[in-house]
Order: sequence, then structure tokens, then C-alpha cells
Amino acid sequence: MMRFLLFGLLLMVGAASAQTPESTIRICDNTGCSDRPRDSATFDPLRDDNPEETRRLAALTDIASKDPRAAYDLALRYFRGDGVRRDSYQGLQWMRDAGERGVPAAWLALGRLYLMGLEEMGSDPAEAEKWLSLAAERGNKEARKLLSQARTAQKSEQEAYQQREADRKAWSGWWGSAYTYHWFWSPNGWYYR
Repeated sequence: MMRFLLFGLLLMVGAASAQTPESTIRICDNTGCSDRPRDSATFDPLRDDNPEETRRLAALTDIASKDPRAAYDLALRYFRGDGVRRDSYQGLQWMRDAGERGVPAAWLALGRLYLMGLEEMGSDPAEAEKWLSLAAERGNKEARKLLSQARTAQKSEQEAYQQREADRKAWSGWWGSAYTYHWFWSPNGWYYR
């Protein structure tokens, strides 16, 4: 028993002497204070954690600004998170860039993206029709099939809009007269009727 106590005491002394006051620094922030080793790194938001990946992305971005096929590839990489941080907004920007510069695969991809919607972006059948028409004119069978869906969705959306407008006009007077207040103001304050 005595040996175990002596051994434990030696471990505690050894641990205390391993971290002398000179090898640690006291850091205080909004979560409290703690002693940290002097040689520990702190967070630097400007530090590049992966310079090789950053260099490769910069090189591909440079190529993509010159070659629309590389813009298409970069868009796919952003959508998939392949070698870059997944970013659907950047993916859509690069896919549109590729489509506007004449990449047929981008036309089909954009048509599908706008027809189906993407994450927080809702469907836009009119925009889908624009891109799918370009791909269908080049003989893409899938684009022809999706184009008919886009036109149907666009017609349904127009009908829904027309119905909302008719309802809005018919019901606009209700806000002014049909709904009554429950609380009223008097010189003594608010009262419930």
C-alpha cells in the first residue's frame, strides 16, 4: 500500500514539474481562463490550412475563366464538393458561365437545375425552358423530355398566378371591413370587447 502511495506521489510531482510556469501561459476569454502550453498555435482566420488545394483551385479558376469546358468542370466540383468546399451558389454561377459560353452539357444541367430546383432555390420553369430548348435543338433526347415537363410546369404556374391575382382582387376589401378588431383603445387604455 505504501509503495502505491509513494508511486502516486512521485507521478504527481513529475507531472507538476513537467509543466513549469515558464512553459505555459494563462489565456482568458469569454469562456474562462486556462493554462496552455506556450508553443501551442492560436486560430488565425487568414492562415491557409491547405495551400496546395488553394493553389489547385486558383489554377482551375484561371483556366475556367478562359475555357468554358473548365467552367463546367469547376461547377461540377462545387456541386459535388470534389477537391473544393461544397458550394451550390458557386456551382450555379460557374454552370451558368459555361452555359452562356455554349457548353451543351451545361445547358442540360441548367435546365434540370431550374426545373427541379436546387436546395433553397425553388423551381423556375421559364428559365428551365430557356436552357432545355438550347439542348433540345442540339438533338438531346433527355432535354426534349424535360422541355415538355418545363412547359407543363410553366403553364401550371401561370394558371396558379392568375388564380391568386383573381382571389387577391376579390378579397382585397376584406382587410378593411370584414375582419373585426377584438381590442379597442379608450382614454383609460386598451380594452377587450
